[in-house]
Amino acid sequence: MEKTSRISGFHKLPPEERLKLVKNFAGLSDEEAKMIGDCGALEQSKVDIMIENVIGSIMIPLGIATNFQINGKDYLIPMATEESSVVAAASNAARMAREAGGFSAETTDPIMIGQIQIVDVPDPEEAAERIVARKDELLELAKAQDSILVKFGGGPRDITVKVLDTSEGKMLRVHLMVDVRDAMGANAVNTMAEAISSLLEEISGGRTLLKIISNLAIYRIAKAKVIFPKELIGGGEVVDNILKAYAFAENDIFRASTHNKGIMNGIAAVALATGQDHRAIEAGAHVYAAMDHYKPLTRYYKDEKGNIVGEIELPMAVATIGGATKVHPEFQICQKILGCENAREMAGVFAAVGLAQNFAAVRALSDEGIQKGHMALHARNIVVMAGAEGEDIERVANQLIKEGNVRMGRAKEILEGK
Repeated sequence: MEKTSRISGFHKLPPEERLKLVKNFAGLSDEEAKMIGDCGALEQSKVDIMIENVIGSIMIPLGIATNFQINGKDYLIPMATEESSVVAAASNAARMAREAGGFSAETTDPIMIGQIQIVDVPDPEEAAERIVARKDELLELAKAQDSILVKFGGGPRDITVKVLDTSEGKMLRVHLMVDVRDAMGANAVNTMAEAISSLLEEISGGRTLLKIISNLAIYRIAKAKVIFPKELIGGGEVVDNILKAYAFAENDIFRASTHNKGIMNGIAAVALATGQDHRAIEAGAHVYAAMDHYKPLTRYYKDEKGNIVGEIELPMAVATIGGATKVHPEFQICQKILGCENAREMAGVFAAVGLAQNFAAVRALSDEGIQKGHMALHARNIVVMAGAEGEDIERVANQLIKEGNVRMGRAKEILEGK
C-alpha cells in the first residue's frame, strides 16, 4: 500500500491513534513508538492542548549552570540544550566573574509594541495627524480591554504613527506601546491592537490589515556588565587577544553572526528551560544587532587596571506568568530553580547568561581554541554513539582526547582493541 501524508481527520484523533498511524508510516519499532509517545512529567492530555497533532513529547538535556552572582544575588541557571560545552562554559565564566563581584544587570520597563497596519488611506499624512490628536481616546479604548493588567500597574502607554512609502503605495504604521508587567505580552497586546482597529479606520478613512505584536522589543531592554580580572583569565596577553577578537566581530558581519550565536547559546537554553518564547527572543536580538549595521550585541574594553570589561544590551521579552508555564510542570520547576521574582529580574539574568556564554566562547577562541574544551565534552557523545557502555565510555573518551582524534571511526577501533 502506497504511503501518503494526506490523512483526513488526523487532528481529530487521540494522540495514541495518531502515533499508530505515524508508526506505520515511518516503520517505527514498538520500542521507538513507546519512546516518542512517553510524555514524561506531562500528562498526555496536557501535551495535546499545547500544540496540534500531538503524538508525544521529546526530551532535551537539562543542565544547571553554577556560580552565577547577579546584582549581589546567587542563582542556579537551568539550561536546556543538546550542545556540548554550553553549560560548562557559562559556569566557568560565572566563576571567574565572581572574583570581581559578579554581574550587574539593569532592565527597562516591560514595554511591548503592538503594530496596526492601515492601508487604502486617502490622505496618509493628514490621517496620521488625526490619529495622534485622538491618542487619548485610543489609549482609553485599549485600556478597557485588560482591567487586570491595568490593576497591576500595566496597560497602554503611548501611540505613535508613521507613514510608510511602499511598493504597494503609502500606508500607516501605528504603534501601540503597552506595559505588560510580568507577561511576555502577546495576548494582551494583540487584543488591544484589534480592539482599537475599528476606531483607527474611522479616524483614518482607511482599512486596518495586520494587527499584531512586534518581536523587536526596543523599549524592553536588558543590560548586563561584568569585570573579568586579567589574572584569572590568563593575563594581559589574553585580554589583548579578546579585544582583537571583539574588533574582528565589530568589523565583519560573518564573524559577528557567530559571535552573537554564542550569546544565544546561553539565552536560548535558559529560555527553553523556563518556557519562554525563545524564537521571539532570538528574532528580536538579531534585528536589534542590525538596526544600524549588523554588529555584536556585546562590547569589550580594558579598564585602568588592565582587566577586561564586558557589556551586553539587547531586547528581552520574558515572562514569569502565562504562556506554556500554565500547563507545563517542568517549566514551572525550572522557573522555581531560577528564583526570579518578576520578569524584569529574569530579563537581567538572561542578559548576564548571554554575556557569560559569549565571553567564554571568545576567550576560548582567542586563547586555547574552541575545539579543545568543546571536543573534550563532545568525545563522550561520540563514544556512546560508537557503542560504548559503562566504564568503557570514560576510558575510550579519554583516549580520544589524549590522541586529539575525537572521531567515530577511532572510537570503534579502540573499542575493538585496535
